[in-house]
Amino acid sequence: MSETQTRIDRVGDETAGELLTLRRAAFVTEAQQYGDPHIPPLTQTLHELRADLAREDVVTIGAWDGHRLVGSVRVEIDGQKATLGRLAVAPDQQGHGIGTQLMWAVLPYLPEQTTEIWVFTGKDSRQNLAMYQQQGYEEQFDKSAGDLTYTYLRRILGEAQARAASADTTDD
Repeated sequence: MSETQTRIDRVGDETAGELLTLRRAAFVTEAQQYGDPHIPPLTQTLHELRADLAREDVVTIGAWDGHRLVGSVRVEIDGQKATLGRLAVAPDQQGHGIGTQLMWAVLPYLPEQTTEIWVFTGKDSRQNLAMYQQQGYEEQFDKSAGDLTYTYLRRILGEAQARAASADTTDD
């Protein structure tokens, strides 16, 4: 992906069809890993996606390489808590840092009162778990939904800055 052409911005209704295609392409591997072609990102309809994009408590941002949507993430805001979901990167663009860029790019879209960000992924999705942990998310609990077990991870906003400030004052 070209650095000069990369643009991260909010995804609107006019891009809903492209977003649906991106998510389906990105989540096929996950569905194959779990042997379940009926995971929610693969069964969501265009009508449901458009309704989700219209929600006031949901922000969906995307990464574009030129005119092509190559990644996206959805964040649902609930009081002081934000929940990331449907982090998707085009299969031919995975491993280039787009997912990480998107995780950081959501921060300016969060209300000031947001204190924590949650994310969940399949318990056996080792690569996803490692990526989230590298970005400061810590495992909290597992929860089963049908035949799938999800691992929920949380990142406290400002925690790293608070630790750094605490270390600075103890060094004096």
